Amino acid sequence: MFFVAVFFAGLSSLINLYEAPIATVQEKLKFSRVGACVVTGGTGLLISLFIQGIVSDWMDVVSIYGCPLGAGLMGIMFFWIGDREFVESEVNKGAQKTVARWFYPLCKYVFCPICFIVLIAGAISGGIG
Repeated sequence: MFFVAVFFAGLSSLINLYEAPIATVQEKLKFSRVGACVVTGGTGLLISLFIQGIVSDWMDVVSIYGCPLGAGLMGIMFFWIGDREFVESEVNKGAQKTVARWFYPLCKYVFCPICFIVLIAGAISGGIG
């Protein structure tokens, strides 16, 4: 079940990332939506196959150091610098059901430290995934 959730998370991210190039191909080259999707997806597939060996070390660095550091810094700026009222108003914008009162302390006191634990553990072990 976890694999299915990860697959759909990756697929939805891919759709989001490809939307701008697909729209550009449609607009500039006058392709249909299906044609633009095929061209953009095919180009992305070919590029990813050829650059894997070149960027794999860089992607390791990004995933081991960049992701947890970025998440931790974002958490500090949002949950430690922003006060509770600001955080809850931003998180609840457009929501029909507001987040529970436990959301802010959980993120502030659990999420932020875990980000830095993951960063340190990844640095020591060369990655934790």
